[in-house]
Amino acid sequence: MAIHILFDLLSYLAAGAFSWRYFKDPNPVIIEEDMRWYYYTVLVVGFVLGSVGLSILNNYLSLEGQVILGKSILGALFGGILFSETFKYFMGIKGSTGAYFVPSLAIGIAIGRIGCFLAGLEDYTYGVETTLPWGVDFGDGVVRHPVQLYESLAMFGFFGFALWRYRVDRAGFGRTMFYQFVLWYALQRFAWEQLKPYENIVLGINLFGWVCLVLIGYAVVYLYRNK
Repeated sequence: MAIHILFDLLSYLAAGAFSWRYFKDPNPVIIEEDMRWYYYTVLVVGFVLGSVGLSILNNYLSLEGQVILGKSILGALFGGILFSETFKYFMGIKGSTGAYFVPSLAIGIAIGRIGCFLAGLEDYTYGVETTLPWGVDFGDGVVRHPVQLYESLAMFGFFGFALWRYRVDRAGFGRTMFYQFVLWYALQRFAWEQLKPYENIVLGINLFGWVCLVLIGYAVVYLYRNK
């Protein structure tokens, strides 16, 4: 668990340092300073409740009714979007407010998933059994898909794409990058969910898989609106 905490801290530091260094004004759509702090507060509450709540629910469904405290990147993203979009709707705020967080989110997830991989079985983010040559035995004699590394590589790749897009099309970056990030994250995460031992709830899809499908729908709709 110590190694997981270390990589969590590294991911937070990397994400925070990148935002501080490159993106001084992460929400140009929200002009009023007071409104920004309300927005940040709502966003953090959504992150925390989504992260913890979705993790607990997934553990309850997959571990025979056990209530185990945890955190979920997918849940944090879902909760943050739900709370921030609700806030923007009632405040009459139009446009994307998340684009300038994307590189930090991508690099933070990429680093954090390495910690999940090194934590092994106790993290409960490992994949199902595989015969592929790059399968990993986490100490129990079962060779499994290293789905944590799959996600890490996918997000390192998106991090590079986001930096390139920021450099070549600043206006397009601000308008659509957050929705592109959500779409990519949800698509690749949905794929990895098919390789995890979580309990399926409906139509052979687990809880996280269904959340991914909701986020895919959200991203597609908002990309269409902002094309």
